[in-house]
Amino acid sequence: MEGDEKKQRGLLRAIFLALISAMLVKAFLVDLMVTQGRSMLPTLQPGSVLVVNKAAYGVRLPVLGIYILRWSVPRSGDMVVFYTPLGERAVKRCYDVREGNFFALGDNGLESFDSRSYGPISLDHILGKVVAIK
Repeated sequence: MEGDEKKQRGLLRAIFLALISAMLVKAFLVDLMVTQGRSMLPTLQPGSVLVVNKAAYGVRLPVLGIYILRWSVPRSGDMVVFYTPLGERAVKRCYDVREGNFFALGDNGLESFDSRSYGPISLDHILGKVVAIK
């Protein structure tokens, strides 16, 4: 019985460590996002799956919503995921980065709710850079 208990404890420990590792990866490194809406047509279709590099610009504390370490800022044309002033997650292209802010524009200007409506966005609101589209 002792051998079975050790195996069960080892298995539970491995599962626990795997879950903690997955949560850390999702919180700080990589996330998946499914798009909605038409603001990024024709680049992104509704239902497109995005791979988001959360560490592209630095280390951001998810709960506090601030970067504790920043090694880069987005370049004009980068597709970024960020929180809008309404607190919604959005994906847009980044333009005109300066003074701690960027201008977010959708590819489909006629149907995009973006910085033309709500103004510049703080760089601290960026969740990550889109690195792959499926």
